[in-house]
Amino acid sequence: MRPNVVVVLADDMGWGDLGCYGSAIPTPNIDRLAAGGARLTDCHSASAVCTPSRYALMTGRYAWRGPLKNFVLMGHGPALIEPERPTMANVLRSAGYTTGAFGKWHLGLGWRHRDGSVRDAFAPGAVLHDDVETDFGRSIDYSAAVTGGPNDLGFDRFFGIAGSLDMPPYAFISDDRTVGVPDREKEVYLTEQRPGLQVEGWREDEADVRFVGEAVSWLRGIDPTTPYLCYLAPSAPHRPCVPPDFVRGRSGLGDRADAVCLVDWMVGEVLQAIADRGDTENTLVIVTSDNGAPMIFSDDGDMTQHRPNGDWRGQKGDLWDGGHREPFIASWPGRIEPGSLIEAPVCLTDVLPTVAAATQTPLPDGAAEDGRDLLGALTQGEPLQPDRSIVHHSLGGRFAIRSGRWKAIFAPGSGGGFSEPSISALFSSGSGKVQANPVWDADHPDGQLYDVEADPAEAVNRWSDEPEIVARLYADLQAICHDESSGLAFGVLAGSPTA
Repeated sequence: MRPNVVVVLADDMGWGDLGCYGSAIPTPNIDRLAAGGARLTDCHSASAVCTPSRYALMTGRYAWRGPLKNFVLMGHGPALIEPERPTMANVLRSAGYTTGAFGKWHLGLGWRHRDGSVRDAFAPGAVLHDDVETDFGRSIDYSAAVTGGPNDLGFDRFFGIAGSLDMPPYAFISDDRTVGVPDREKEVYLTEQRPGLQVEGWREDEADVRFVGEAVSWLRGIDPTTPYLCYLAPSAPHRPCVPPDFVRGRSGLGDRADAVCLVDWMVGEVLQAIADRGDTENTLVIVTSDNGAPMIFSDDGDMTQHRPNGDWRGQKGDLWDGGHREPFIASWPGRIEPGSLIEAPVCLTDVLPTVAAATQTPLPDGAAEDGRDLLGALTQGEPLQPDRSIVHHSLGGRFAIRSGRWKAIFAPGSGGGFSEPSISALFSSGSGKVQANPVWDADHPDGQLYDVEADPAEAVNRWSDEPEIVARLYADLQAICHDESSGLAFGVLAGSPTA
């Protein structure tokens, strides 16, 4: 009997946010999953920000292989996943699974404009990064169906939002249409929210509750003989953190930590729905996050009391591990040994091939080219390759590569994340255009090299001391990236004593 699959992808939930990773935030539902299954300690998202990370999870492919080379899409950004691309949803649907996605999408949609046009992310010269006026939504015909979204990429059912809770349109989307028409400027702007249109009565604190309610309703309606994929993507704990009253104050650490409690409650609601169906023993559940937590906003809580990224250096957007090292819990009763601990490096590109193996679903040729099947490690304790190369990517579009004990960062500082050199250096004011700084090229060849076994805090830069290792890792990264269309500069004398 083929297993059901549930994937929960939280938004900005850091490695150190869960109780099972040492946090003081109460997360009993996720902690029980970890105790009954496997906890991974060296899992990395494919990017330190959400749109490219979600692309990689869905496709098993680094997002920079496509048109998005840096930053994220806004709420009205064009559909980013190629129509013919194998995704977790269409691969499983082709094998007879019913598929549902609930929550944050943030992979672009084909919005129809009032002039009849629909933006194409793959057109020559396509602009992906919207300025404030473009993203406001005045030019959108909200009566028209969207294209290129979850329903066109393998999901039978979708209920969620286009981007994040800080992006217009401020409206739910059911399958391919907004629920109501966003016909008025947002009435109350919360922290960091961008200007745009809302539907009547829109409330951020109801969003995640609605997402999980729709997911549970869908689960209850599935034929007992039909296997399913449920993808739940909470907006929490991404800003604005607006936990509903029933979880507010639960953590004692502020609104953001309470929003982590909300994610845990959502997981509990889905697990109860699975149990009510009698599916617990035959369901693979994965809980993870899209990138590290931001640590620059004072109203997110006291970072001396709670460090959402644990002791890892950096935060959301950064090439240091705090930007992309994620919690990852996998549970499958009877197949994954309770209390398992996997310390080898893995990537969220691995989720699709692992799910395909668990469901005995062949992947099409060329699918998930950057992913690896983790099923043997999860269910049989098979060792993973310790020196596997994993590519990291920053908000600013800069690269790092991890291979075994060594990690090379081909950028100064954070690589243009939320830490210095920070996001403020990446955008020309109000234009929405992403600038190239901080550069790494033949004229600026210096970078960072860390022995992450001896120096997990990434405190001692060995770049000048180990030129052969730098050169080897640069060659490995070029081989993975193929050419400069990736955004990586080729032909740099990285690691050369004269560089």
